[in-house]
Amino acid sequence: QVALVESGGNSVQAGGSLTLSCTPSSTNHCWEPVAWYRQIPGKGREFVSRRLTNGATNYADSVKGRFTISQDSAKNTLYLQMDNLKLEDTAMYYCQTACGYWGRGTQVTVSS
Repeated sequence: QVALVESGGNSVQAGGSLTLSCTPSSTNHCWEPVAWYRQIPGKGREFVSRRLTNGATNYADSVKGRFTISQDSAKNTLYLQMDNLKLEDTAMYYCQTACGYWGRGTQVTVSS
């Protein structure tokens, strides 16, 4: 059974930084991680960032200039560097693959 593992979530003070990682257990193209979403209890999953096949990147306006998405092809791993974290960044962060599969998420909690 293929697994998609997100890691790197933690509790951090506002203004701090975290780096999330997402690695699938399969090298099948469908399992290539390509995007990050986040969700808070009681709300729908929100787009955060996506890395396109041509290397271009998209960001939600709320994280633009603070978050950076990147990929290590050799490790088949997707990263999300999060800087200058704000209270409103508190959420469960999920990785999405090229075929729309999801991981279990990693919790990010930002406190004042």
